[in-house]
Amino acid sequence: MKWEGNRESDNVEDRRGDGGGGGGGGFSFGGGSIGIGTIAIALIGSYFLGVSPMTIINAISGGGGPVAVQQQQAPAQRPPASDRPAKFVSVVLADTEDVWTKLFAEQNAQYVKPKLVLFTGATATACGTGNTASGPFYCPGDQKVYIDLAFYRLMQERFHVSSEFAQAYVIAHEVGHHVQHLLGIDEQVAATRQRGSERQANAMSVKLELQADCFAGVWAFHANQARSILEQGDVEGALAAATAIGDDTLQKQSQGQVVPDSFTHGTSAQRVRWFSKGIQSGELKQCDTFSGQAL
Repeated sequence: MKWEGNRESDNVEDRRGDGGGGGGGGFSFGGGSIGIGTIAIALIGSYFLGVSPMTIINAISGGGGPVAVQQQQAPAQRPPASDRPAKFVSVVLADTEDVWTKLFAEQNAQYVKPKLVLFTGATATACGTGNTASGPFYCPGDQKVYIDLAFYRLMQERFHVSSEFAQAYVIAHEVGHHVQHLLGIDEQVAATRQRGSERQANAMSVKLELQADCFAGVWAFHANQARSILEQGDVEGALAAATAIGDDTLQKQSQGQVVPDSFTHGTSAQRVRWFSKGIQSGELKQCDTFSGQAL
């Protein structure tokens, strides 16, 4: 992926080394944050934390527990200029800003740029205490994307995915959730989930996640058109990441069987299909996962 020398975003907040930013006793997401590969991270988290993966999944996806009060943070600071991983995510975030600002303007709308928070261990958010084991996630309450860069090491070690474009896809997916928030899609989904059964709620979550995958593809299409960021093998790397974190693949690895009714992110094939729709078309209208068409 060609990114070095491109503009860096001013909207990156570095909380690494601030002592956890809110302490941490586990998860308390009460229904706010939406993360990529939640089941994958639950499996990893269950190994390190010694708790059931379902406990983590329920906490991340809003299955219970109180919402923590936002705790006081130290003043926001920029990442060091010499920090290459932080520079990478700053460039990717800037690229998403450029693409979505342009796409919103074409619809006579204003794009509100999200913040991206780098943290280590745990940090306070408007959605509760964010923890490394939750993986990258978006909190609509404060319109911020949160990531512990150690997640990229886990991608490589657990899923054998190491391409920089696959790492950029992770950020673009979370920014896709921010776009959904600006468009009011996440609120509509939340209202529908509350009225339905657990099976129906999971189905709505899948549609939300697949749309974020498609939005990530839309970003990649326009970023490549404008700045030629893609190199040979980049798309394949992102597709490998999407495949690795499909619900069916993860369930088969962890429990030897697949339970479709419990899916919250979509199958490997679905994630690949919707990301591909976005990156091939570059059109938001191609990302309507809620119209009743086959996913």
